[in-house]
Amino acid sequence: MGIEYVLTSLVLAVTPGTGVLYTVTAGLSRGTRAGLVAALGCTLGIVPHVAAAVTGLAAVLHTSAVAFQVLKFLGVAYLLFLAWRTLRDRSAFDVHADPATPRSARRVVLSAVLVNVLNPKLTIFFVAFLPQFVGNSPDAVWQMLELSAVFMLVTLVVFAGYGWGAAAVRTHVLTRPRVLSWLRRTFAMAFVALSARLATAER
Repeated sequence: MGIEYVLTSLVLAVTPGTGVLYTVTAGLSRGTRAGLVAALGCTLGIVPHVAAAVTGLAAVLHTSAVAFQVLKFLGVAYLLFLAWRTLRDRSAFDVHADPATPRSARRVVLSAVLVNVLNPKLTIFFVAFLPQFVGNSPDAVWQMLELSAVFMLVTLVVFAGYGWGAAAVRTHVLTRPRVLSWLRRTFAMAFVALSARLATAER
């Protein structure tokens, strides 16, 4: 593993996507703790994709159009649900909400995990990405696990930064009704746009 892999992982983690959007939303709506919990949840959502790639299950998604389409449209449906909930639930962006509510933390983790679990492109990504940095040695599986762990660590740090940054400007943003309304619509449309991009994704 070299600096090229770390830099590539960093660029991929920094690039805005569903995980980044959800983490920022959590940080803005519930505060620092929720932003960090969302970052952790999104990172945990990578684990099933790593397991699928390492065990060869990704080949099923790559060769089976039905399996890929089912998982893909489950992801699309969930992103549309997030858009609807963001647009309709005005309490989600409440600056006076208690960010330390345990039940809320559980919901944040579950939603964050689902955001990444229901994205079949992540599995295909690992299949295409990891082998480029793994040789033909007998311990290739362990190398893939090590590289995956580094990718997850980079993702956690970057997403935590997004969540913390969103929480830092939370009070300044959410005390302005017009900005609040604009943010709600923007996040909802962003989830819709990401669902459309996932819907048109090919194997």
